[in-house]
Amino acid sequence: MKNWGFILLLFASGVRAQMMSIGAVPAHDPVMIHADSGWYVYCTGMGISVWRSADLKDWVREPPVFSKPPQWAVSDVPGYRGHTWAPDISYYNGRYYLYYAVSVFGKNTSCIGLATNRSLNPADTAYKWEDQGKIVESVPGRDMWNAIDPNLAVDGSGGAWLAFGSFWEGIKLVKLSDDRRSLAEPERWYTIASRPRSRGIADTAAGDAAIEAPFIFHKGDYYYLFVSWDYCCRGEKSNYKIVVGRSEKIGGPYVDKAGVPMASGGGTLVLEGNRDWYGVGHNAVVSGDGVDWMVFHGYDAKDRGRSKLRIERLDWADGWPVVLKK
Repeated sequence: MKNWGFILLLFASGVRAQMMSIGAVPAHDPVMIHADSGWYVYCTGMGISVWRSADLKDWVREPPVFSKPPQWAVSDVPGYRGHTWAPDISYYNGRYYLYYAVSVFGKNTSCIGLATNRSLNPADTAYKWEDQGKIVESVPGRDMWNAIDPNLAVDGSGGAWLAFGSFWEGIKLVKLSDDRRSLAEPERWYTIASRPRSRGIADTAAGDAAIEAPFIFHKGDYYYLFVSWDYCCRGEKSNYKIVVGRSEKIGGPYVDKAGVPMASGGGTLVLEGNRDWYGVGHNAVVSGDGVDWMVFHGYDAKDRGRSKLRIERLDWADGWPVVLKK
């Protein structure tokens, strides 16, 4: 049953509702959260794209998070005009925390920022996104990592960590302060996943170690680290795929089914492209009503390789995730 009350609220607030079935929703780098008796998806786009659903089937587009780009990001990242990447959404201490990335494509001139809100529903009087500024920055020639694709993870003591990274020397993990708005002091950094990188590639080049989009999900005795291998953003030539490893500690070491550390190139395949989807990747895992869901994007072979939202149920077999594809 469609959430007609919510749709009417959108019209009343002056926002034109656009409903789409999940197979048609354009999305890249999606993350999802359950709130206000519905599901919200945030993904890469101008100002950060937002979609809402009552049933995970029919989706309504909402206004973007930012009506204009954060001024600090415009100043710090040359060429940034509002197209904002790979958000991550979580709830803490009465507010929603939305980490996001701004970057120059193919370079590690990149920053991760944070915006907060008391509500996700634009019809709520408490709804107002407030930008908290820059959390992490990477600089070419200084850093062999890339400050994009943020994911907040929480350890068994309630401590918050930020996983992020793309290409270069792989995926990083850093401890956050108690308010989750800055890095903890003294800084604690880990490399939790990487892939072999060809020699002779300049430090300023992304290189060929194609790994990105970390997402840490805690279940049972393990923290599971999902990452995406190979190449996104190439339409019909995309060969993105999702792999995973696990660890008893949030800082690792994460190992795959064969016992190979992810920091040394390990990773067990979870999902890859096929004749219907050229590539799939940049996933998140969300629990709701006793079910685990994997949300990600795929490049639609029936629509010229355009990126679409996909959500599949996630099962577990012998302590490892299995996608229950329709």
